[in-house]
Amino acid sequence: MNKVLLFNPKSADAKHRVPNALLNIAASVEGKYDWTIVDGNCEKDPLATISAYLQTGEYRYLGITVMPGPQTKQAIPFSKELKSRYPNTIIIWGGYFPTSHYKTVLASGYVDYVINGPGDHAFPALIDALENNTPYELIKNLIYRSGDNVVKTLKQDLIEQDTLPPLPYDKLHTIYPIDKYYLGKTYLGTRTLAYHSSIGCPFTCSFCAVVPTYEARWKAKSAQHVYRDIKYIKDKWGANAIEFHDNNFFVSEKRAVEFAQLIKPEKMNWWGMARIDTMDKFSDASLEQIREGGCRIIFFGAESGNDAVLKLLDKGGTQTGAQILRFAERLKKFDIIPEYSFVLGTPAPTPEEVMEKIDFDIQFIKKVKTINPRTEIVLYTYSPVPTEGSELFNTVKETGFQFPQTLEDWMSPQWERFDLRKNPLTPWLTPEMISKIRNFETVLNGYYPTVSDIRLSMVKRNLIRMVSGIRYKTNFYRFPYEIKLLHRLWKYRQPEIQGF
Repeated sequence: MNKVLLFNPKSADAKHRVPNALLNIAASVEGKYDWTIVDGNCEKDPLATISAYLQTGEYRYLGITVMPGPQTKQAIPFSKELKSRYPNTIIIWGGYFPTSHYKTVLASGYVDYVINGPGDHAFPALIDALENNTPYELIKNLIYRSGDNVVKTLKQDLIEQDTLPPLPYDKLHTIYPIDKYYLGKTYLGTRTLAYHSSIGCPFTCSFCAVVPTYEARWKAKSAQHVYRDIKYIKDKWGANAIEFHDNNFFVSEKRAVEFAQLIKPEKMNWWGMARIDTMDKFSDASLEQIREGGCRIIFFGAESGNDAVLKLLDKGGTQTGAQILRFAERLKKFDIIPEYSFVLGTPAPTPEEVMEKIDFDIQFIKKVKTINPRTEIVLYTYSPVPTEGSELFNTVKETGFQFPQTLEDWMSPQWERFDLRKNPLTPWLTPEMISKIRNFETVLNGYYPTVSDIRLSMVKRNLIRMVSGIRYKTNFYRFPYEIKLLHRLWKYRQPEIQGF
C-alpha cells in the first residue's frame, strides 16, 4: 500500500504555527495509510527532505496546503520540480489559493488534483479511488482535469466537527517537537499555540477569500471539545495562551461564553476573530464572561467607516460606520482590546472618488483612536479576490484587472505582496494613493505603537510617539523617514504580516 506525504510550505520566517490544516488531512487517513509531514517552516532544505521520502518509492501521494502569498514561493517550484523528478507521484493541492485559482493551478500540468474546500472526506476518498483504480467522479469537493475540460464536483455539506477524528498531535511531536510551534513570548503569553475550533463563516463579504471556499457556511467544534483539546496540549506540552485561527470564532454567543467559562480556571489568555455587528448583539454579561475567561484581544473586520463602501464590500450584515465607533467605545469597559482592520483603496468611477474614500477612512480611523485609543488598527490595501457574481468583483473586472495566467507568474515579488494586501497591482490605484496609505500607516504606528510588540520599551514607545506626534495631529504624512528609521532600527512588529 502506498504512503502519503504531506507538505506545509514555508509561511513565515519565525514563530511558526502548528500546521492544523495538514493535521486534519493526516487525521483523515490515520489508520488506513501511513503518512508523514514535511514542514517547510522547520526544514533547512524541505525540497531535499521531500525528495528523500519520494526516492524510497514508498510515497505515491504528495498533498500540499497552499495559502496565498509566501506559501506559493515553495509550493509552485517544488511541485514543478518534483513532478519532473518523480512523474508517477500524484500531487494534490488544497487550501484557499487552489480553491480560488483552480483553473490556473490545474493548467500548470504538475498539479493533478485540487481539493475544493475541506478535505476530511475528499482526500481519503480520492486516495482510496486511486489505490483501487475505481472511479472518483462522484467524490465531492474535488477538481481535476479530464482531457481539455476542468471537472468540478459537487460541494459537500460541512461536516459536524465533533465527529472528526482527533488531530494527531502526538505523532506530529515525533516528527517536529511541539515546542517548535509555540510562538515564544507574545502579548498573550510565553507559549502561545495556534488552534482551529471552527471552519467557514456564515457571511459573503465580496473581498474575502473564504467565501468561494465555504459559501456562507460555518461549522464548529463544541465548547467542550475545544476545551478538551487545549487542556490536553496545555497539560502535555505547557501551552499557556491561544491564537484561534477560525475565520469567525464568535458566531455563536452561547458557544463562546461556554468556552470562556470552561477555560477560565486554566488562566490562559486568548485571541480570536469576530464581526462587529455579531458581537454588538452579545449581552454585557456575555462580554464580561468572555473577558474573565482570558480573552484579551478580538480581531474585527471594520473595513471602512463609509456606509457606501461597506455596502460595496457586501458585509452581509448590519454593520455601519456609527456602529464601528460605538462598539469600540463599548469594549472599553470590558478591558477587551478591539483590533480593527480597514481595507483602503476600493474602486470608484474616478481617481478623485478613490482618493476621497481613502481620505475619509483615514479621518474615520483617527475618530476610532480618539474614542478608544487602545484600539489596534490594521491597514490593508484592497486586493481583489475572485468572488464571481459579486458587484465588487464585476467592477474590478471592468477596470481591466486580471490575475496571473500561469502559476509561475504568481511567484513574482509584486504578486506575493498583492496577497499580503500591501501592493495591490490594481489599475485604479495610483502611486500617490498607495504612498498616502502606507505613509499614514507609518505615522499611525508611530503615534500608537501596537501593544503586541512587547519588545518596545516604554522609553522607545514615548520617543516614537513624540517623533510622530506633530505629523499625526497636523495630518502631514508625506515622507515619514524618521519614523521608518526608528521602526527599522527597532524591528517594529506589524501584526497584519507577523501576527503576535
